[in-house]
Amino acid sequence: MKVILNETVSNLGTVGDIVTVKNGYGRNYLLPKGLAVLADPKQIKVIEHHKRALEAKRKLEMTKAEDLAKEFEGMVLTYSKKTSDQDHIFGSVTSADIEKSIIEKGFSITRKQIVVEKPIKNLGEFKVTIKLNGGFKTDIKVVVEKEEAAD
Repeated sequence: MKVILNETVSNLGTVGDIVTVKNGYGRNYLLPKGLAVLADPKQIKVIEHHKRALEAKRKLEMTKAEDLAKEFEGMVLTYSKKTSDQDHIFGSVTSADIEKSIIEKGFSITRKQIVVEKPIKNLGEFKVTIKLNGGFKTDIKVVVEKEEAAD
């Protein structure tokens, strides 16, 4: 029996795959639970159309992510923080701070896309990774400077 998977089924396939299964498995498990539909010619055409549409959408997202990664190249975010006598900053520079700065520069990004390997609690330069759609990653530089005391 040939079926088209509506959901990913472990050890069988992913959404949209056309697979051959034993009649009992298809009739008694996959079809009643809505995990698959019978692979008749009409359903195959529908799923192929959906796959083409999804592929076109994925390509567009990949192109956008690649363009965005190029725009992030060379970006430097600078923060001035109060420090102790040993030049340790009070608090830290968080992904929320970085998100706010990036949004102020006109980019749409969420905090979940920002990867800070170690908490930024010292003065200096740090590399922060931004995860974009389609598996693209880009790095930006975060600089933490000592805030000048007002006299």
